[in-house]
Amino acid sequence: MKYKARKKAVLLLADGTIFHGKAVGKEGTAFGEVCFNTGMTGYQEIFTDPSYFGQIMVTTNAHIGNYGTNSEEVESESIKIAGLVCKNFSYDYSRPAADDSLEGFLDKNGLFAISDVDTRALVSYIRDNGAQNAVISTEVDQIEALKEKLAQVPDMNGLELASKVSTKEPYFIGEEGATFKVAALDLGIKKNILRNLASRDCYIKVFPFDTTFEEMQGWEPDGYFLSNGPGDPEPLNGAIEVAKQIIAKDLPLFGICLGHQVIALANGISTYKMHHGHRGINHPVKNLITGKGEITSQNHGFAVSREETENHPDVEVTHTHLNDNTIAGLRMKSKKVFSVQYHPEASPGPHDASYLFDQFLNNIKLTKSATV
Repeated sequence: MKYKARKKAVLLLADGTIFHGKAVGKEGTAFGEVCFNTGMTGYQEIFTDPSYFGQIMVTTNAHIGNYGTNSEEVESESIKIAGLVCKNFSYDYSRPAADDSLEGFLDKNGLFAISDVDTRALVSYIRDNGAQNAVISTEVDQIEALKEKLAQVPDMNGLELASKVSTKEPYFIGEEGATFKVAALDLGIKKNILRNLASRDCYIKVFPFDTTFEEMQGWEPDGYFLSNGPGDPEPLNGAIEVAKQIIAKDLPLFGICLGHQVIALANGISTYKMHHGHRGINHPVKNLITGKGEITSQNHGFAVSREETENHPDVEVTHTHLNDNTIAGLRMKSKKVFSVQYHPEASPGPHDASYLFDQFLNNIKLTKSATV
């Protein structure tokens, strides 16, 4: 890459703390909740994951962009993060399978990014002080004006964002003649979840976030899925009501991340905003049913109350996060309903938890055989 002068840039946190860097390409300004991901690879999948909508992503890996981008390696149709912060940005790439540079990919999607930031210091600060809103900008001489604008950005706590990323119309994935039909409620669904279901002989109809249970039931599916997604789960009254009705009818139900939290809320179990969340592809989880450990991909800033789950007569904890003992999975004792707070469909890996899709299919098979 030919050397080119790059504009100075700043990252301003809501508490007034400032970190300095440089614009990756174009000048600009972006607002959002700042968070960090510890994955060594998978930046393209991270940037296009709908669960990150409205967030400024800090990558802890020192080099971003080394292997370029590939049009097939996306989790949605566009970039969903609000902005990018990294240490070293690679304008050149060396992977034969890449069809564009990361710089080109960001430009096409209109994403503002800054680099040359001391990300180790920034991540350490977030871990100590918690997630908070931030702005990244090349308007380095307009700090007071940026502070005023930043103060107007809504807090993630209580913010409903599923409506911003959900499909507007139903659509289908898989082969129409597949053995199983799965109705998926799109709260911000990742493409690889759909690929995992389709590869298991499922025909999936993906419904908008505000679809009623009656509409979903009208398609006569064999099982129901509640997807991942961004924002606070508590405002999702429609999705919570859908989960309640599925549970009441004792139908197979599987939830991932935001879907997991919705299932908890449907059972009267509360959720809460985490200090700085879990985001990465290296999080250790223990399966309490099998006793086995799993390395998992995670992306969430909210969690389910452990105390209320453990005190619930019909819900049990199935997985626990080994770093902080937060709930990573639960199931209902008398229903074919379960959920996890991580991503068994992770792409790139790890794939330790892909068995959960088989567990969901087994519940569907049991229900179908019982009705024959």
